[in-house]
Amino acid sequence: MVQDGAACHALQRSERGANMRGRWDIQSCRRSAMAEKGRIRYPTTFLALVEATRPRQWIKNLLLFAPLLFAKKLGDPARLLQSLVAFALFCSLSGVVYLLNDILDLDRDRHHPLKSQRPLASGRLSLTAALSGAIVLFVLAMAASFTLSLAFGAVGLIYVLLNLVYSLWLKEVVILDVMVIAFGFVLRALAGAVAIDVEISPWLILCTILLSLFLAFCKRRQELETLVEDAGEHRAALREYSVGFLDQMISIVTASTVVCYCFYTFSPEVEQKLGTRYLYLTIPFVLYGIFRYLYLVHQKGHGGSPTAALLTDRPLLLSVALWALVAALVIYLT
Repeated sequence: MVQDGAACHALQRSERGANMRGRWDIQSCRRSAMAEKGRIRYPTTFLALVEATRPRQWIKNLLLFAPLLFAKKLGDPARLLQSLVAFALFCSLSGVVYLLNDILDLDRDRHHPLKSQRPLASGRLSLTAALSGAIVLFVLAMAASFTLSLAFGAVGLIYVLLNLVYSLWLKEVVILDVMVIAFGFVLRALAGAVAIDVEISPWLILCTILLSLFLAFCKRRQELETLVEDAGEHRAALREYSVGFLDQMISIVTASTVVCYCFYTFSPEVEQKLGTRYLYLTIPFVLYGIFRYLYLVHQKGHGGSPTAALLTDRPLLLSVALWALVAALVIYLT
């Protein structure tokens, strides 16, 4: 055991100044030695399982409330309760998706500089516990989803199956990989609409697709810059991407997102449906939010996790909050 500790210290001294992956190898070695000596106590299996469902990513499911807001049903207690239940169920289903993804990518995640810290890849959660948890959570969430409504249950099932196919195959197909991610956000918006039995606007679907493509391309760009020459080993599709190509795609979807949202706010159809012609007042917040995110991607090296960027960057978070506030005020008070 003493020899193991000495080996770890020697490795640490020899690898100073190495890249992120090299530093993580050192930390992993030290952690293994410390675990054998009993100086590290890992969280319980339950806490590790909860962590593996990635609660911070549940913020994406807030999109389920968009149909409630734009259908002017925010003041309807019954519809609000249905949306809250739908949100909780979709968080459970997305947790199942993350567990299955970690199970299928276990070997690659163990060699990733960041993903190796996840509960399953780091060894804090066993494969048996992860698989059992995913099965139980899926059965319970699907049963409750179909109880809420058949349409909501069907959308939830499609969401899980789509992500399973993505993890098994589509994530390795260039371009199609990010389009599947975009479709996942569309399913969230659709789920929010069918949960409260309202019609979803084609404009909302189009804006959701474009914005999610924007975020997905930014994420791929950050993955390329972080992993550098090892990118293709962690995700085959990354071999087909380049920073220049992704910058072109980001430019296209950025312009398309802004134009689409502007057309949406000025649309006579939307004006008639919402009963207001002042929705254009939300445009500055959308512009600032997109520009701020581009700044974080290009100047700060963020973008690998849109959720982390939103939760940690106060100007971006404030922009989103103000957009939601102004949109609600315009829709409900004008």
